[in-house]
Amino acid sequence: VAVAARGHRPARGAGLTALGVPVSPGLSPVSPIHVYTQREVYGTVGSSVTLSCSFWSSEWISEDISITWHFQAEGSRDSISIFHYAKGQPYIDDVGTFKERMEWAGNPRRRDGSIVIHGLEPSDNGTFTCDVKNPP
Repeated sequence: VAVAARGHRPARGAGLTALGVPVSPGLSPVSPIHVYTQREVYGTVGSSVTLSCSFWSSEWISEDISITWHFQAEGSRDSISIFHYAKGQPYIDDVGTFKERMEWAGNPRRRDGSIVIHGLEPSDNGTFTCDVKNPP
């Protein structure tokens, strides 16, 4: 089973200042969160695989930080949410193919949003996306 993981780099707050794009007068600047994942992860059917997600921000990590993992099956155009961390608690999707096979392995205080998927199946082949938000 081959798995591709992508990191999203959502901005913190409202407005745009990523990559030198100016902010309109009156809006406060935002600081991006840099999210890092492995480009590809390989595992064999029946084994476990860790999907690493680390992040960095020049801003303080808020108690309201949220981490969401999405999955897009190979050949599909749709992406589904499979995991969410918010308010200090992990929430694994209670429906779907990953519900009994996923484990939270992250620690936001250490800037880690990793998950583990157990019992890999051929249908797990696809793209996993780690999305980190650090409000406000």
